[in-house]
Amino acid sequence: MNDIISKLGECVEFGKINLASPYPPTMKGLPGADELTREALENGISPQAILNDALIPAMNRVGNKFTEGKIFVPQMLLSAKAMNSAMKHLKPYFQSGEIKRKGVFVIGTVMGDLHDIGKNLTGMMVEGAGWEVIDLGTDVPAEKYIDTLNQHPGAICGMSALLTTTMSNMQPMIASIREKHPDTKVIVGGAPLNATFAQEIGADAYARDPQDNINWLDSIVA
Repeated sequence: MNDIISKLGECVEFGKINLASPYPPTMKGLPGADELTREALENGISPQAILNDALIPAMNRVGNKFTEGKIFVPQMLLSAKAMNSAMKHLKPYFQSGEIKRKGVFVIGTVMGDLHDIGKNLTGMMVEGAGWEVIDLGTDVPAEKYIDTLNQHPGAICGMSALLTTTMSNMQPMIASIREKHPDTKVIVGGAPLNATFAQEIGADAYARDPQDNINWLDSIVA
């Protein structure tokens, strides 16, 4: 059984989605994350063990390699897709409560901004790290965050912006959210942002990449 967990972790780390996936070439013709997750469940490995012992460590390795410049966005996206192919088998166990989530993370691209690649990648990575992710999409107004927080009290908010013209929308959005939910923690990210800007607008943290985001989230619940 440990062999299945080990192979599943490798599939996620190196982006082997399923049997038909040609990438990476060294794993061509071998089962991918899709098949191995199903096999793990059929062999009696608990969904929680699959998440904790295979998926989360693999995505942590991916995130660290990205931060260190050893891999780039295309490889990270493949790993995230492999992780998603595994997660689809685990979703029923999340819904039943058999797998415990670390918390709820609400993510969106700020009002006026339609860019979503960074947001999508971060959402997939955070989900793979054991969080429930609610993706609000792009061009998200503060009201949409507030409505979601009404339904999920205590959720943590993430905001993304890729344009200098839309990053200025973050401060009034954070203020509006805190007016209704004063204790809400907010992390921001995106190409034009930095830690100083995040502090100036009242955000709790700035993430330079998805792994940075995960590390901060995990530090809150540690």
